Amino acid sequence: VMELIKQQRLNRLCEGTSFRKISNRRRQDKFWYCRLSLNHKVLHYGDLDENPQGEVAFESLQEKIPVADIKAVVTGKDCPHMREKSALKQNKEVQELAFSILHDPDEALNFIAPNKYEYCIWTDGLNALLGKEMTSDLTKNDLDTLLSMEMKLRLLDLENIQIPETPPPIPKEPSSYDFVYHYG
Repeated sequence: VMELIKQQRLNRLCEGTSFRKISNRRRQDKFWYCRLSLNHKVLHYGDLDENPQGEVAFESLQEKIPVADIKAVVTGKDCPHMREKSALKQNKEVQELAFSILHDPDEALNFIAPNKYEYCIWTDGLNALLGKEMTSDLTKNDLDTLLSMEMKLRLLDLENIQIPETPPPIPKEPSSYDFVYHYG
């Protein structure tokens, strides 16, 4: 079951996410995009003029970091950009969404996730890439849901209810969609 969750996280990283750029100025209209290559070996990233709708092609992302070069993933207060910028330090919400990829001797790629869901997806996915444990609340919820479903299916099996191997066929479309319910 954890393998299924890991695969889902990595697939989500391959789709990529748009992140806000961290700047000293108050204007928050700059974005950058990051996504994992389909072979899970390279993180591609680059600046964008506006928030994209849908996926951004690998060719338009100029920068890249080989996954093998990633030393660690740090979150919250431990991130370099949280220690440097005092305005960000005070903002508890931003701190909970912050994470950084440490690579090369002194370099870091700093993120502030757009929401808690993306934060969990990215931190779990990056930890999975590094062979570490996925520890987010989202993983725990997904694990509980999948284990609960698995248990219910096995209990159905105990009650001699046959679960078909293949899904039932999809019925034909109705001859007319001209039906109305009259309540009265």
